[in-house]
Amino acid sequence: MSRPHPNPPDRGAAPGPAGDETGLAAGLAAGTATRVLAMRLVMLGVLAVSALLSDGALHAGSHWFILAGYAASSLWLAATARRRNSERLAWITTLLDAALAAYIVLEYMMAAADAADEPGTLASRLPAFLLLLESGLTLRPRHTAVFVALVAGVWSGALGLGLLEPRLGLPPAGPNIFGLLSFLVAGAFVIEGSLRLRRGVATMLRLEHERATLARFVPAGIDLVRRDGPTALQPRHACLLALDIRGFSALTRRWGEARVLDWLLAVRALAHEAVTAHGGLVDKYVGDGVLAQFVDGAPAAQAAAALACVREIEVRMRAMNEARRRQDLPPLALTASLHAGEVLVGVLDDGLRAEFTVLGPAMNALARVEARAKRENLPVAVSKRVMRLLGPAAPPARRLPRRPGEEDCPDLFGLEPVPLTVAS
Repeated sequence: MSRPHPNPPDRGAAPGPAGDETGLAAGLAAGTATRVLAMRLVMLGVLAVSALLSDGALHAGSHWFILAGYAASSLWLAATARRRNSERLAWITTLLDAALAAYIVLEYMMAAADAADEPGTLASRLPAFLLLLESGLTLRPRHTAVFVALVAGVWSGALGLGLLEPRLGLPPAGPNIFGLLSFLVAGAFVIEGSLRLRRGVATMLRLEHERATLARFVPAGIDLVRRDGPTALQPRHACLLALDIRGFSALTRRWGEARVLDWLLAVRALAHEAVTAHGGLVDKYVGDGVLAQFVDGAPAAQAAAALACVREIEVRMRAMNEARRRQDLPPLALTASLHAGEVLVGVLDDGLRAEFTVLGPAMNALARVEARAKRENLPVAVSKRVMRLLGPAAPPARRLPRRPGEEDCPDLFGLEPVPLTVAS
């Protein structure tokens, strides 16, 4: 059963969040600009308090100019986040964060020759570690890697310069080397965690998207979604049911297409209600036929549900024909064909049409069972495989002898109609 999308997707649109790093990060960042801005301003407040508590020797006027510029840039980024290209703004943010973190580290190292203290050291490294964590939470590992590379590059460059030129009077290299190594290790952990979190979120979004897609075709309670990869078509065992109205062409010629169409819709509605009530799903309506599958549960349970569905359809048709008799309308007779086997089940979606599909040899065998049942004018035809699945619960049936040309058809059994006492 295929259904067109209400709005065909734009071929030039960016990939969805479940399959593209940019789309996923943009989706997760939507609506968080204000909170990110608040966290940046809190960090700037900590840096300002640290500067005010120091003796002032470590912070020239450029320090306050840089902090003010960073604050203004953060306000601009938050204000334009909803109106501009999110990926471009993300790179601007990454470079801005790296510049601030590198500047604070470099400024402290260059100015703290004789005034280095533990609070000042911690304050100088605070932006690097806090902005590293914030970058990792954006789920953009490439941005995080660039941030780490830029900050570590400036940091290691300053250390190398201090070792090559002792006259500059930089602070002792030991604590700074330890700080640099700590930052690199933290960066590696954040990048690896960001990758794992991104894969987990992408998998969750994929599962929810596929469940939403399948929900248009599959009744609630039947989960066809794979957790180890894209669902597409997957092998499953199914019990297959084909229903046809016997003599439908003759009825159309006698009563006219317009009137017979109402009868066909009534039979379809009746079949759909019975199939759904027994945990099956209607796959297609083909002419005067209905194709349904039972894919939930063990094979034996599928066969039992399919047979119970057929019996309920018989009962409902008997009641419908009784009402038709009172209206002087001809009775409608159905042929139900049952077969079981391995099939490929899933939704094929090319972006324009989504179609729930069942493929495989079992479907081809069902067509042969259906054709043979029509030739024999049987109310219910069941293949040998279904009878085996029913086991002791299988109803009395007569085995049909093979005729020439039916060698490729499964062994077939004809069931008697449901007894009138059971129907009543």
